[in-house]
Amino acid sequence: MLPFLLLASRAEDAAAEDEYAAYLRYGGLEPRELHRVRLEAGPLPDIELSDYSGVIVGGSPFTSSDPPEQKSRVQHRVERELSGLLDRLVAQDFPFLGACYGVGTLGTHQGAVIDRTYGEPLGGVEIELTEAGLADPVLKGMPRTFTAFTGHKEACTTLPPQAVLLARSAACPVQMFRIRNNLYATQFHPELDVDGLVTRIDIYRHAGYFPPESAEELMDNARQFTVTEPMNVLRNFVARYAV
Repeated sequence: MLPFLLLASRAEDAAAEDEYAAYLRYGGLEPRELHRVRLEAGPLPDIELSDYSGVIVGGSPFTSSDPPEQKSRVQHRVERELSGLLDRLVAQDFPFLGACYGVGTLGTHQGAVIDRTYGEPLGGVEIELTEAGLADPVLKGMPRTFTAFTGHKEACTTLPPQAVLLARSAACPVQMFRIRNNLYATQFHPELDVDGLVTRIDIYRHAGYFPPESAEELMDNARQFTVTEPMNVLRNFVARYAV
């Protein structure tokens, strides 16, 4: 089969490797089937879409809705490169799955309002599928409600008119949406299980996302949840689009 392409932007090697391993595990992929480009490390190379089954964008330290003057040169470059790639992906209705940062990237590209109105703290959240979500093939076999891990400063306040809302939560009205037939974005993390979140909290305890002294409490809180359903988004996406 043609590989999938993972576009990552986590600067910390431990976090980047753990994220990559999670996409391999829950996508049911071998390393040869998931090519990775770390955007924070250098420019996006020329991408020939016909070489890939689909494109996945992982989570990111970047916040799309930050004022331009607060963004680093690397973030500006990454945003330009992703926007250019999305021009092609949307035009071709090419399979795309953006996790967390996908809402900011695909949403911004399509004219959504992305701001800090509906940010969520780090932890487990009950996700509810809409009727459209229940009927969508990438959410095939999933229950109407399930627990997923979230943690984000920004979210989608207003969807673009062409988007289809697939999932929501009590504190965040847009947890997943689709553009055209084959482009998806989730606010929750489909790759994160309990061990993955605990690892990420440990790695980022001094990164400014939360007070360092709260790391142990956050890890203990994460262990109280059972998170098994979100990974089906990855499995279904891979199964649907592998060619």
